[in-house]
Amino acid sequence: MTPSHRTGALSRRHFALALPSALLAPGASGCAAPYQGTGRPGDPIVLTLLSHYASGTLKEALQRPVDEWNATHDRVKVRTKAVEFTDLLTTFMVRQAAGQGADILHPYCLWNGQLVRAGVLRPAPSEHAEEIRHGYGGAAVGASSVGGKIYGYPTEVQTYALYYNKRLLREAGVEGPPRTWHELEEAAYRTAKRDRYGNTLVQGFGLSTYDDSTTVGQTLALLNAAGGTFVSADGRSTAIDSLAGRAVFDLEHRLVVKGASAPGVNVYKAFQSGQVAMVVSAGWWTGSLKAEMGKDYRDVGVAPLPVPETGDERATLSTGFMLGVNTASEHPREAWEFLRWLNTEKVSTKSANRGAAATRMSSLQVSVGSLTGRAEDMRTLLSEGSDPNLRPFLDALAYAVPEPNVPGAQQAKSLLRKNIEALWTGQQSVDESLRTIRRQVDQEVSRSW
Repeated sequence: MTPSHRTGALSRRHFALALPSALLAPGASGCAAPYQGTGRPGDPIVLTLLSHYASGTLKEALQRPVDEWNATHDRVKVRTKAVEFTDLLTTFMVRQAAGQGADILHPYCLWNGQLVRAGVLRPAPSEHAEEIRHGYGGAAVGASSVGGKIYGYPTEVQTYALYYNKRLLREAGVEGPPRTWHELEEAAYRTAKRDRYGNTLVQGFGLSTYDDSTTVGQTLALLNAAGGTFVSADGRSTAIDSLAGRAVFDLEHRLVVKGASAPGVNVYKAFQSGQVAMVVSAGWWTGSLKAEMGKDYRDVGVAPLPVPETGDERATLSTGFMLGVNTASEHPREAWEFLRWLNTEKVSTKSANRGAAATRMSSLQVSVGSLTGRAEDMRTLLSEGSDPNLRPFLDALAYAVPEPNVPGAQQAKSLLRKNIEALWTGQQSVDESLRTIRRQVDQEVSRSW
């Protein structure tokens, strides 16, 4: 389960983003307030959309298509509201209890099980569910589903891959990025450097307690690559205490004990400073690194996540958000129609390919450095002159595994992070960490919500 997506990974949005120019096609622009209905017969319906796109490029990117809708639709208008990500889940729950829930919600998919159990999210009507099922990759559909039912249109999707510093690998005599865990471990030991006092100069493999996006995200990505899962198929117990889970924890423990990893280091800063040779992270980081590193960005490469053994089937982690409709909305049909327009209707783009088209949501996400689960859109929007380091994340849409979104998933994620950090810092052994995770997480996901 990842990101802390905006308890820690929210900070990623503060980076400048350098991205392809395939953005939204021209439409109505500006941030003028939409028409306010008076309640009189004939007045337009005004839908509210609550998200965490509260400032900067995120707020502007969402407002563009909303302004376009409001300029071209007389009967239904949309008004955006936003809170910071750290307040989003609480806001959903509190406003719902107070009878003030927004018509359209933009949750982190990790919370979907909790929101469905609380009666906040409305299942997608059959015609919308079919569009979602056939228009998006499996990971995106899975993240937007609970108990086999689809609850919304996937928006932002992040997949995980291996970032590496070409120069550091080359100087250590390592030819290209590792493809297996054995190669990864060997490369980590060869590239790690410490001074005579034992201080870390270069991490061979970047493990970091900085935030959920690194601590939990990279661990679950490796777990998926080993064929494992965090939560059982029925969602009632953890599945990390398995051969795959033990293999991941053993790998991370060895890297720390042998000095190839220093979990106390902030990998976001250290990698761009040439002090980390390899690290697992999500695709949002690419644009940030390009903007922050300048000419040194030429040393950055991205490769698919290594697998335990040669010939193993690829897998990695994906995280995401979706747009769904509140059970309390008085205008669900109109809300779903707006979401269809935003997420499925294709419009021309500024791509170098003449006649190229993509959905408004895909264009919106690319404009802020993200992907959607629509691989066809992503190939269109990232085709001409785009950063080749984005390609592994796009390819991973075909084999990524969505993080579990069962009720209690957010708390289970926090417990997982706590125990991973205890392992990395020597407070627990591999056995103790796995036993503690099983006891704590089983109690959380199995209890009645």
